[in-house]
Amino acid sequence: MGSVMAVSSRIGHRFSKTPSLSIRLLKGLGVAGDAHMGETVKHRSRVRKDPTQPNLRQVHLMHAELFDELRAKGFVVRSGELGENVTTSGIDLLALPAGTRLHLGASAVVELTGLRDPCIQIDRFSPACAIPASRSTISSKA
Repeated sequence: MGSVMAVSSRIGHRFSKTPSLSIRLLKGLGVAGDAHMGETVKHRSRVRKDPTQPNLRQVHLMHAELFDELRAKGFVVRSGELGENVTTSGIDLLALPAGTRLHLGASAVVELTGLRDPCIQIDRFSPACAIPASRSTISSKA
């Protein structure tokens, strides 16, 4: 059975997010207080193209197993450092199809919207660290 290992958020647009004891998901908006919260796109490169696009990256999920793979290659990466809001364990996020609804905790439900390509900022974080895609979601409630 899968679980949430860590949660993180950040008010400003920075690559890494700050680990927290909890986050609050707002229906149709994302993580309260996070830079990517909102109905329309917040990712800076996408805002430049069309700021009216719907925000399909309200909540960013990443599997902790990725950190284990990176550790085996000599990289130490902690939850939140790659910009994710929710770090999971035991959930094969990359195998789940868009539209999958995940129940995270007692009342939180997120709908997977697709894979998120690695951000160019990863090269600045760790140039030799090859990071695969991760999951983006929209927030919702059951």
